Amino acid sequence: MNYLGLEASHIRELILKKEITSTQVVEGFLDQIERHKDLNAIVNVNEKSLDRAKSIDSLTPEQAMEKKLLGVPIIVKDLICTEGLETTAASKMLDGFIPPYSATLISRLEKNGAIVLAKANLDEFAMGSSNETSFYGSTLNPWNKEYVPGGSSGGSAAALAAAMAPVSIGTDTGGSIRQPAHFCGVVGLKPTYGRISRYGVIAFASSFDQAGPMTTSVKDAALVCEVMSGYDPHDGTSSEREVPSWSESICSDVSKLTIGIPKEYMEFEVDEDTRKVFNSVVDLLKKGGANIVEVSLSLVKQAIPVYYLITSSEASSNLSRFDGVRYGYRADFKSQPAEDLIDFYGRTRGLGFGHEVKRRIMLGTFALSSGYYDDYFQKACRVRRLIQNEFLSAFGQCDAILSPVATSAAFKLKEKVDDPLAMFANDIFTTSANLAGIPALSVPAGFSSLGLPIGIQLQANHFNEQVLFDIGSYVEKELNLKKRADHVL
Repeated sequence: MNYLGLEASHIRELILKKEITSTQVVEGFLDQIERHKDLNAIVNVNEKSLDRAKSIDSLTPEQAMEKKLLGVPIIVKDLICTEGLETTAASKMLDGFIPPYSATLISRLEKNGAIVLAKANLDEFAMGSSNETSFYGSTLNPWNKEYVPGGSSGGSAAALAAAMAPVSIGTDTGGSIRQPAHFCGVVGLKPTYGRISRYGVIAFASSFDQAGPMTTSVKDAALVCEVMSGYDPHDGTSSEREVPSWSESICSDVSKLTIGIPKEYMEFEVDEDTRKVFNSVVDLLKKGGANIVEVSLSLVKQAIPVYYLITSSEASSNLSRFDGVRYGYRADFKSQPAEDLIDFYGRTRGLGFGHEVKRRIMLGTFALSSGYYDDYFQKACRVRRLIQNEFLSAFGQCDAILSPVATSAAFKLKEKVDDPLAMFANDIFTTSANLAGIPALSVPAGFSSLGLPIGIQLQANHFNEQVLFDIGSYVEKELNLKKRADHVL
């Protein structure tokens, strides 16, 4: 049986019925990882995954029934701590680091029967939009290896699109789940900030970072998010709100929903293929009876500078812990001893961090420095609040907001890596959701003239993930797009 292209919920059903075993599933996906290792999507395979699968197969029927992700292999972004399994944030700074504990979201996935199969490549410390800043080298897009898979969760998206697992986990600071999901033709969810514990997720920008699932179906995204969500005493920002049974409550009827389209979004430069796919989805929603209205988000044009000022400032603070003293990379001082503490830090951090990480640390340190804090960081925080207020006002007029995910389909490798402003501009549609802390979903919606996937983005009010799943499932059902490039299976 070829189960590589099956959804997670289907794999669970087959294992419950004993038509296949978890061991067979894991073996099959491990073979698929080896078959497509040229994509450079995986940085570390979990050697204990087969042992874990065998323990799943030994569960009693009653125990197995309780596991929502029974025997389902998952691939995890290498920014998320996994006990006993190397976690590096794709940085030389953490090369060889093996966490003594697992992130809360990993513990919850494993409690529900999931199996961590491997760790996925990413932009170093999640700083990038193309997966080209990784210490391990660039990940390739499975649909066309000359193109990027997106970032920073590009390895997670590429691995999923190449059928290396039915589920992958990413993190989203400014679109790092949704944009690579869009580039690779998979479903990507950024939940409401606080839905999923950040405990054990290596921090980039703490008030933005949010882990989330990447799957081949909207229902799977809902199911995996259910498992990972919930209050965690280890994370003071995690929400105490009850976690709904989203996957069981999905309704594909959009006839009673009002969907807003920000007039400002239509003013941005979007390529012809992306605009065509977006307009086709608008027509599809109208056909389903949805009420389409125009809303205004006048400050969204400020989202990019506000996002990069605040996130770089938080990164400057968060990454100060990587100093070569307690753990992580330390420069070689045997041949040339450090002159003083400043020299020790400077050489270690200068060699341990990549170019993009250093760029953002420098920008953030400047924005936080005396004399500039009020003019840059504090002012950006005020505008962030105004952007959030605009979204809250817009959701008083509609149930969800529809937009493109990015200005184009995937771009070629090295096309934008040396032009940070062009790279930043590609995030114009995604960063505002993180600024406002609202949930957002990327759903495959079509293909470019070159055969590359194109998605659409849905955003909703805080803790209203259900409406995203409802609309997303309608779009998914009506379009019925192929989920894999032909050559990967």
